[in-house]
Amino acid sequence: MIARLLLAASFSLTVAGVAMAQDRPSLRLTAQPAKPVLKTDVTATRDILTLGDLIAGLPVAMAAQPAFRAPALGETGTIQTVRIVEAVRAQGVADVSDGGAAQVVVTRAARRIGIVDIEAAIRRGIEERFGVDVRGFSLSLENGAPLLAVEPELRGAVQTQDLVYDPRSRRVAATLTLPGSAALRLKPVRVTGQLVETADVIVPMRNINRGEIVQASDIMIERRPREGLPADMVSETTAVVGKAARRPLSTGLGLRASDLQRQEIVARNEIVTVVYEAPGLSLTMRARAQEAGAQGDIISVQNMQSKKILQAMVTGAGRVAVNGVASARIAVSN
Repeated sequence: MIARLLLAASFSLTVAGVAMAQDRPSLRLTAQPAKPVLKTDVTATRDILTLGDLIAGLPVAMAAQPAFRAPALGETGTIQTVRIVEAVRAQGVADVSDGGAAQVVVTRAARRIGIVDIEAAIRRGIEERFGVDVRGFSLSLENGAPLLAVEPELRGAVQTQDLVYDPRSRRVAATLTLPGSAALRLKPVRVTGQLVETADVIVPMRNINRGEIVQASDIMIERRPREGLPADMVSETTAVVGKAARRPLSTGLGLRASDLQRQEIVARNEIVTVVYEAPGLSLTMRARAQEAGAQGDIISVQNMQSKKILQAMVTGAGRVAVNGVASARIAVSN
C-alpha cells in the first residue's frame, strides 16, 4: 500500500514538473557576433588601403571598401584611429575594438634597389657592349646611389639604357630601368660615375691585441680602391693566419705586412736547448736567448758556461740548432 502511494506521488510530481516547464518561457543562449578589431601595424601591398586591411572581422563586402591611400613604395606612414573608426561607422559598424591605439602604422611593401644592383647592371652593360673586363674595378657613383624602390613582385634584374663609357677616364653614365615597373618607366633614373681600380685587402673583423695570434675567423677580404694604398698591404689570408699582431690592430683597418710577425716560440732571455748534429756527432747544451724568435728565425744565444755568443736557428719551443764546425766549436768551448 505504501509503495503504491509513493509511486503515485512520484508520478504527480513528474506531471506537475512537465506542466510548469510548459508554462515557463524557454531559455536559449545566443552567441554574440565578434567585435571588429583594429590592426595597429599594417603592411600595404597596393596603392589603396581597404577597410579590411585596417580592421579584422568586418563583413566581406564592407572589408573590400576602399578607405585610405597607402604610403609611397618603401615608405612608412600613420593613420589616426579616429579617422578609421569614422570610416567604418559610415558603413554601419558602430563598435570597433581599438585596444587604446591612437594610430595605425602603415608600411608600403617594396623592393629596394641599392648600389649592389646598380653596380651589377652597369658592370654587366660595359662588359656586354664594350667588351671591357671590369672584374678588378668598382663603381663610384657621383652623389651616391639614388634611393629606388619598386613593387616587391618585380624580381627582375636592373637594366641600363643609353650607356656611355670612356675607356680612358673610365667615366660612365647610364639610365636605369626595370622591366615591368611603372614607377621607373615613368621616371627614368640617370646615374653617372667612374670605374675605380681596386685591390683585395685583408681587414680585421674585431680588435686584435698586440701579440695575439690571428685566426681565420678574425679577418675578411674587402676590395678597396688601389690608389693611395700602401705598397705592403696584405691581400692573401695565408700571409695573415697564424701570425702574431706586432701592434694593436683595429677593426676595419687594412692590414700591412709590418703589422704582423710570425709567432715567437722563443722569448728573449729564455733558457733554451742548443742542438748541434753532424754525421756521427750530436751535442746539446744550455744557452740564454739574446732575442726573441719565431720558427726558422736566426737568433743570438749565449753559452751559459763560456758566455760566448753564437747564431742559432729556432727549431721549436725552447729549442735552437747550430750548424757548421765553427759553430760547434763555439758551442762546446769553455
